[in-house]
Amino acid sequence: MSRADLLEAWRAHLTDNQRRSPHTVRAYIAAAGRLATSRGLVSFGEIAALEAHDLRAHLAARRAEGIANSSAARELSALKAFIAFARSETGDPDPAAPRLRGPRLKKGLPRPITPDEAVNITDLIDGTAAEDWIGARDRAVLLLMYGSGLRIAEALSIQGRDVPMGDTLQVTGKGGKQRIVPILPITSQAVSEYIDACPYPLSAREALFRGAKGGALSPGMVQKAMAKARRALGLPDTATPHALRHSFATHLLSAGADLRSLQELLGHASLGSTQIYTKVDAASLLENYRSAHPRAKKS
Repeated sequence: MSRADLLEAWRAHLTDNQRRSPHTVRAYIAAAGRLATSRGLVSFGEIAALEAHDLRAHLAARRAEGIANSSAARELSALKAFIAFARSETGDPDPAAPRLRGPRLKKGLPRPITPDEAVNITDLIDGTAAEDWIGARDRAVLLLMYGSGLRIAEALSIQGRDVPMGDTLQVTGKGGKQRIVPILPITSQAVSEYIDACPYPLSAREALFRGAKGGALSPGMVQKAMAKARRALGLPDTATPHALRHSFATHLLSAGADLRSLQELLGHASLGSTQIYTKVDAASLLENYRSAHPRAKKS
């Protein structure tokens, strides 16, 4: 078996068995490729034999290259999963990955954007795109993320059979988990306007959102459009497409949504992932209090 065969088997496992997102698949394959290349590994048996001290040495070399704690933690997760897969492929009765604790990370709060900023971004993108249909497309994608709390991969996985849209939409998120999300009238209208303007024929089992050459729209093009609008509006670098999903969550929480309902809408596997938005909301309330209350202490 060659190194390329190893990585292809890993890719197929991540894609077909675990249904990981394209972004995760790329990152996990890249991490596995670096490990296999640096240590000259070409078989599952060699991968399976790796222990904690091997991973520690590899990550030390990666840290010497200048990667941050967050990147090192993600790489460790990817490599532990890769080794566990290799051990299962070799028939190891205990295929668990080596035990190795990753670097400590300071967990930051999500940075949502305001409703006005979200509207300004979508309007600017619609009005400044190279072609009218591309502006309509990007506006529809971003409104799906902001109005329905979709991840970018979830928005781009919508197919022609999902339209015309009603009040709700079934989407498939991480791990193949399905959920029902609300569709706002403004979002449904934006999608319809994109469909009317799109120069390519749309079929039931193909991606609804198309790139300039007719293929499925890539996440990078949405991120590029968002970055252009962010710079034009003078917004911080944290105003990314994913920030629209954060805004969806914090705005619902501010309006009185309970955490369990929010967890379902966001597709979080655990409530702990959703609870971070209570801190975001509290921070927002405190900031508003300090700026508006005449007797609040400034800090």
